[in-house]
Amino acid sequence: MTTLNTPLFPMRFAMGTLLTAALLLSAGCATRPGADPRDPIEPFNRSIAKFNDEADRIVLKPIATGYVQAVPELVRTGVNNFFSNLGDAWTFVNSVLQLKPQQAGETAVRFSINTLFGLGGLLDIASEAGMPKHKEDFGLTLGRWGVGTGPYVVLPLLGPSTLRDSVAFGIETNGNMLRRIDSEPLRSGLYVLNAVDTRATYLQAGNVLEEAALDKYSFTRDIYLQRRRSLITGGESSPEQDNPAADDPKK
Repeated sequence: MTTLNTPLFPMRFAMGTLLTAALLLSAGCATRPGADPRDPIEPFNRSIAKFNDEADRIVLKPIATGYVQAVPELVRTGVNNFFSNLGDAWTFVNSVLQLKPQQAGETAVRFSINTLFGLGGLLDIASEAGMPKHKEDFGLTLGRWGVGTGPYVVLPLLGPSTLRDSVAFGIETNGNMLRRIDSEPLRSGLYVLNAVDTRATYLQAGNVLEEAALDKYSFTRDIYLQRRRSLITGGESSPEQDNPAADDPKK
């Protein structure tokens, strides 16, 4: 059970509030002239995206930049490998839920080798040995079992999502192995380090995006939705899959 002093509580509360607002607003905004059917609450999403951009500019990006400049690359690689290895455990669970036995087996072997022989995952021995790496999450699992995407949603601090992926994220937090750590200071510190490591990974990509996109919001939304659809369909797509209304069999 998540208590009020758990680091995830504020984020879950904010996410739940946003999703409630999204559901309440979607009906009224969906008929707005010229509205993208995938993004019926675009004005609301843009306001959250603007907040995220400011938070990133003022806090997240400077911290990530300082992290890259101050920490040797070898250490940063080890940190990234460690969190990536933890992610393999959840990928294994979702591979099983998606009935992908070969992928589940490969992921289980990767996790075991890197954990036992890679100093708890600091070394990615499995990749060096040519073992494939897979990436799955509960949003993809729901999608593969036919759950529709729902409207596009921008989450505070977390960024691009959909209604389906946002609900899945709330469930995924329970699958994060960091939650199994008893020491709250250590657990909180690892959550922060994971966030900094993730942001540092995308520093260069963020700079390219800011320079290339005429409308950063639309570009980010389109890329996110296209990538998620491709991961679920294996590259196959149709106009209906781009429209969240098509996910409702009654429409």
